[in-house]
Amino acid sequence: MALSGVRVLELAGLAPAPLCGMILADFGAQVVRVDRLSQSAPAPDVQARGKRSLALDLKRPQGTAALKRLCGGADVLIEPFRHGVMEKLGLGPEVLLQENPRLIYARLTGFGQTGKYAKSAGHDINYLALSGVLSKLGRKNENPYAPVNLLADFAGGGVVCAMGVVIALFERARSGKGQVIDASMVEGVAYLSSFLWKSQNSGLWSQPRGENLLDSGAPFYETYRTSDGKFMAVGALEPQFYNQLIKGLGLNLDELPAQMSFSNWPEMKKKFASIFAQKTQAEWCSIFDSTDACVTPVLSFDDVASHQHNKERSSFIQNDQGEISPRPAPVLSRTPAVPSCKRDPFIGEHTEEILLEYGFTKQEIAKLYSDKAIEFKKPKANL
Repeated sequence: MALSGVRVLELAGLAPAPLCGMILADFGAQVVRVDRLSQSAPAPDVQARGKRSLALDLKRPQGTAALKRLCGGADVLIEPFRHGVMEKLGLGPEVLLQENPRLIYARLTGFGQTGKYAKSAGHDINYLALSGVLSKLGRKNENPYAPVNLLADFAGGGVVCAMGVVIALFERARSGKGQVIDASMVEGVAYLSSFLWKSQNSGLWSQPRGENLLDSGAPFYETYRTSDGKFMAVGALEPQFYNQLIKGLGLNLDELPAQMSFSNWPEMKKKFASIFAQKTQAEWCSIFDSTDACVTPVLSFDDVASHQHNKERSSFIQNDQGEISPRPAPVLSRTPAVPSCKRDPFIGEHTEEILLEYGFTKQEIAKLYSDKAIEFKKPKANL
């Protein structure tokens, strides 16, 4: 795989950093999740596909010394703590890069390493708010709306950080030097919104929230309920696609207001809604699937893997436990991702084998264990 041989240490956290680590693991990196000891660890993140677990107590000097040594043999460290935490442990980038100048030290936080909020707690909705993006999301006459925690945590956080790691690895191939990545979720999601910033003068966002072309203002860029309680998504922006939408709905274009007649949009929404409510989702699919009307079913998690298009592309995969999840993307022609089908690791399951790989002796491992700086957890055999 593309990242084969890349050694990654991911300090256990929730949501964004584990996604970053999973992306790297899916594309071939050897990712070790450095967990807290099980009695003090939060519930492990569900994005541990392809990773191994080493349980290490960073509150003990022996634990921090072990991590420092591990970083000497690693290519990438993913660190999800608030600003200053690693420095207090004596594991800041100045220390670790001196020990291993090739190390890529990825710091993934909500607010970044500097600024007024650098040491403040926050969650996706707060980062989304500070980026400006949240102000654009929501329907007319409603409060701004955060779409679960996808945008800041995962898109602006995990994915952007993974991109930073790959860019730094690429640059290191030329310079031989590592560097520090300051991945702020605020800035990551703001960067994702570049189109919104750069299209402000185009008139796309000249109306209040929820009244514009792409934010649920337009009747032809909206979701509609079907007679069986499901939904269809309509994205018929261009005139030629809009014409096919109107035809599929059984309407006559000549008898309707112009597509871009803003004042008629609310009335047209009601008209479209009443028509969509007369047929089931399957019936609408049979009408629109062979057209360019840009009308598609809103699939539930229960239905998405069995949809014909997704089945033909093997877009969803199943692990050994029967859990279905999305296949890694994008698809590479020569070195595609080969995601692991094994269950996620238990905390501390691979502690000994990882330490041995990184050059620790059996005696050193035994000493760390007696000092309560590490933990082993062998999975119980299935009887």
